[in-house]
Amino acid sequence: MNPEEPTPKDYLAPVAYDAEGNPLYAHPARSLPKPAVRQVVHVARSSEPLKQEISTELQKKHDRSARFHPLLNLSEGEYVIRTVRRHPIGLILPLSGGSLVIALALIVASNYTAIAETLMFSGVLADAAAVMTPILLFCVLIALGMLVTYYVYVNNKFFLTNESVIQEVQISLFSRREQIVSLGNIEDASYVQQGIMQQLFNYGSIRLSTEGDETTYRFSYVSNPKQHIATLNNAVEAFKNGRPVED
Repeated sequence: MNPEEPTPKDYLAPVAYDAEGNPLYAHPARSLPKPAVRQVVHVARSSEPLKQEISTELQKKHDRSARFHPLLNLSEGEYVIRTVRRHPIGLILPLSGGSLVIALALIVASNYTAIAETLMFSGVLADAAAVMTPILLFCVLIALGMLVTYYVYVNNKFFLTNESVIQEVQISLFSRREQIVSLGNIEDASYVQQGIMQQLFNYGSIRLSTEGDETTYRFSYVSNPKQHIATLNNAVEAFKNGRPVED
């Protein structure tokens, strides 16, 4: 080290004073870091992108799917591969229960005179004609409830296309929504059959989980869920590997 050069300790002591008496220090010159240069890449996008060519066979499949499923929002060249409907076993309990209630009400109506005499009704309750109207209205309401239940149940559907999975969810008579998941976003597809009833009648639930947002989609009372999941997994694998999705 050059004896004339100040040591690091000497940097803490002033080497001189200015005209106003402020201390001056002998600090070594410091190299300031260069500011990072941000590169901005502008990608030009055509105002009129080239239209993707669709084969005649693919166009026929799309037109056929659009004709049979007019409510689906199908993109150009997209067609339905498989339609998954609910197993009719889910309607047994509500429809059989409603039918039983209507049958009991009609039995009471047809034998009301004998029932009124046995229970010794008096006044309006003893008049079969006056009681018949409320009983019939009750039966009509039960029948309408059964129709609404049937409509909501059968309109919950699950569609597999060559590009996505579309689930139509009928919540109530006047409430409906549609969920669309691209095949490329599906991370896992599986099915579950629980209990002896589901095993005997071959129905269950299918489950889809997506990448990123970790959203899970479920569809219950599915007929033959194993076959549907196998077809779905094949479609997802083909789509992610760039192969055409088979029907």
